[in-house]
Amino acid sequence: MDINTIEKINEATGKTLPGFAKVSLALLFMALVFLWSYTSHGNVPNNSFLIIGAVFGAYMAMNIGANDVANNVGPAVGSKAMTLMWAIIIAAIFEAAGAFIAGGDVVKTIKKGIIDPALITNPEIFIWAMTAALLSAALWLNFATSVGAPVSTTHSIVGGVMGAGIAAAGFAIVNWGTMGKIAASWVISPVLGGIIAASFLLFIKKKIMFKKDMVSAAKTFVPVLIALMSWAFATYLILKGIKKLIKLDFFTAAGIALVIAIIVYVIVKPLVAKAADKIENTRLGVNTLFTIPLIFAAALLSFAHGANDVANAIGPLAAINDAVMSSEISKKVDIPFWVMAVGAMGIAIGLALYGPKLIKTVGSEITELDQVRAFSIAMAASITVIIASQLGLPVSSTHIAVGGVFGVGFLREYLDSSETKFIQEMRSRFKKDKKELDKFENELSKLEAIEKKGKSDYKRIVELHGLIEDKQELVKQEKKDFKSAKRIKYVKRDAVKKIIAAWVITVPAAAILSACIFFMIKGIMS
Repeated sequence: MDINTIEKINEATGKTLPGFAKVSLALLFMALVFLWSYTSHGNVPNNSFLIIGAVFGAYMAMNIGANDVANNVGPAVGSKAMTLMWAIIIAAIFEAAGAFIAGGDVVKTIKKGIIDPALITNPEIFIWAMTAALLSAALWLNFATSVGAPVSTTHSIVGGVMGAGIAAAGFAIVNWGTMGKIAASWVISPVLGGIIAASFLLFIKKKIMFKKDMVSAAKTFVPVLIALMSWAFATYLILKGIKKLIKLDFFTAAGIALVIAIIVYVIVKPLVAKAADKIENTRLGVNTLFTIPLIFAAALLSFAHGANDVANAIGPLAAINDAVMSSEISKKVDIPFWVMAVGAMGIAIGLALYGPKLIKTVGSEITELDQVRAFSIAMAASITVIIASQLGLPVSSTHIAVGGVFGVGFLREYLDSSETKFIQEMRSRFKKDKKELDKFENELSKLEAIEKKGKSDYKRIVELHGLIEDKQELVKQEKKDFKSAKRIKYVKRDAVKKIIAAWVITVPAAAILSACIFFMIKGIMS
């Protein structure tokens, strides 16, 4: 998606739904959550923080929709596989479906076990801490969205819980080993995602794009790639997306996914062959074969995100609900349907109102994407999560997706450096052949001048005519090739710096903000 198209979308969105209207709709949703939680929990003792937590949960969910969901659909929109409107509709439906159908019914109240809740003996203090964690994570996501930086929802919650925990019970409450693993994921997630995405893109280029007959190569390899995508996403969904419905080990999940992949291959091979017969033997033609797989990838990534990450993101609200209802602190709690509903609906609303900004960042502001590049990023997102989960590495889906965008961008830059050498060699060859052509033409002019006096070398004149004709054709072709050779756009360094900076400071920023909010709540309630 080019920048002009994005700007037109933004202008149209601004005309049809001004900023004030967006804020009004967001406030209306939070007001409805407030009214529902107040009327349904009015007789519950100490219900004030449950009602406040519900409002903060709604705010958090909208910020997840505005920031985190862009990673699932941004590449598909940026590559023009789908329009922005359809991306929002598909993501909203599948995020909500993932949360409702396969969302975790039990969640650790302390995300990733980063603090020990046993060190907080007073349920009231615990409720304050979870409220501070929820609000700080939401505020940080809101800020990141406003500056166009895709950050990790998980890391925002981790920072919020850590900061509130330290404020409530001191530094001893934090599991620093777990925090070290989370810090390592800042490097692991984007590097793994980038390497895998770049590997797929390089494979597609070498096996299809760099071939003379791209259509025949596409008929052979596109069905294989789609089957591989089916295996990766089926494994990913079985392990991470539907673990509430059925829990299987990796090898069983991979085996089931392999059967699905074989069935998909048998079905799509004739369909791809039929579609390939209608396309031109060009890069743009081959790209169109990846459009439908990309749409499916965006939908499946959204479903898995709704099932896996959303429930964890609203964990603090579930913890507040449990602490208020039972007057005790639990390590694991049920997520009530109304909490899941707040999360699912909030994500859909946040995505619809504020999602385009981050979709723009992921889809077009880092590097230019087409369907093949976006397909490579989607493959990286699913395969990296599978590898990391089997190795026990904590990774962020946001960092993986954006790392995949970095990977394809830097691969393009590497290939561009090869192309630059080609251009330099072509320029040198062109100059050399042009010089030789000028030399032949000068010699011919002299011989033709002598011929008028009857003293020329007729044999050499005929030879020079042939040499000049051949050299003229060569120079003409070299000139044409030189003009058609274009440098590929590089990864935008400013966008990379901004995103990496936001990643690095997410946990400490959310932690500091959470601690400040906790002390503010404590001061008000004391």
